[in-house]
Amino acid sequence: MGPLTGVTVVALEQAVSAPLCTRVLGDLGARVIKVENPDGGDSARYIDDVVGGVSAHFVWVNRGKESVTLDLKSEAGLRTLHRLLDTADVLVSNLAPGTTAKLGLAPDDLATRHPDLIAVEIDGYGQGGPLSHKRAYDLLVQAESGACAITGTPGSPAKPGPPMADASTGLYAALSIVSLLYAGERQDARERQGAREGRSVTVSLFDTMTELMGYALNFTRHTGEDQQPRGMGSPAVAPYGAYRTADGQTVVLGTTNDREWQRFARELLERPDLADDERLRTNPGRVVHRDLLDRELAAWCARHDLAQIRSRADEAGIGNARYNTPSDVLAHPHLAARDRWRDIDTPAGPVPALLPPPVISGYDPPMGAVPALGEHTDRVLAELGLTDDELRELRRGA
Repeated sequence: MGPLTGVTVVALEQAVSAPLCTRVLGDLGARVIKVENPDGGDSARYIDDVVGGVSAHFVWVNRGKESVTLDLKSEAGLRTLHRLLDTADVLVSNLAPGTTAKLGLAPDDLATRHPDLIAVEIDGYGQGGPLSHKRAYDLLVQAESGACAITGTPGSPAKPGPPMADASTGLYAALSIVSLLYAGERQDARERQGAREGRSVTVSLFDTMTELMGYALNFTRHTGEDQQPRGMGSPAVAPYGAYRTADGQTVVLGTTNDREWQRFARELLERPDLADDERLRTNPGRVVHRDLLDRELAAWCARHDLAQIRSRADEAGIGNARYNTPSDVLAHPHLAARDRWRDIDTPAGPVPALLPPPVISGYDPPMGAVPALGEHTDRVLAELGLTDDELRELRRGA
């Protein structure tokens, strides 16, 4: 029994943002019914075919869901969706701009027809602005929000590797849903006897990314300067970066305050002269003299092996890490030691997947199967009590 056991979520979703939101809810015990177009379904199924014919993106964010195919352009399909929503607690969508309104699934429509339903719509740019009509993909929003300008190196902007706009928006959406479910549980019995007002939430990728840009925007607003990206460093603190070691590895070292810097210089580098240098006493001074520090650290790291550097850094209480590739992470001993991998079923057979990040005492996440397109249509529709004639009508529409 998970925290959300008994909650039913219907998803009109595609790509990453909404699917990650609903997968998180499923990890917490909710039942997630993914409604897909019978003509191909979620386009993320076909981004690549590396997982036995299924895409790596789709396997990542769609485990534990039931796939139901409905043609929502047909009266029968839309009518069936509403019957499904009659049994649901939450609707999550991230369709193209204007699609939910065309389908009669806008917040006002849902508040009238399904007053107890929590309706969450993820969109690109929010309503009421000059960009509201535009399609929004992760890269586009990261570029529009300024995130690419503070990633990479000067003159070579880059998109952060993980889909930060999609993933962070999905997590904000999931947080909103859990909050509204909690608020509903807190209503007293008298209030629950009557229909609640419709509860709708919109979360946009652009608003999410501008929120995550908080430090950079504050810095620029109050200095008038656009900070330049630092690759594997940070424009905000120094020393903080990646350095090659004597054995050909890359170590990542950093400090976040002046006390750490003193330990860094005296105990790790054994350079009291740097610790006593007035120019380097505070972080703003170290940022100004970053090039000096980077030269000193690069020379020191080049004389020591990775294991020696990490051991000495741990002893000095200095944060450190090894630069890893995805191949390295798959074999990471920390994941193995903590038993973080589980096999999940997919249309291509079992594949390893990581457990969700929250570790809840006494609860094992379900780690359900990745569904084939329409795999659960007949079973779910039978639960709704559709007649044979209604099922035949739906199949004709499909």
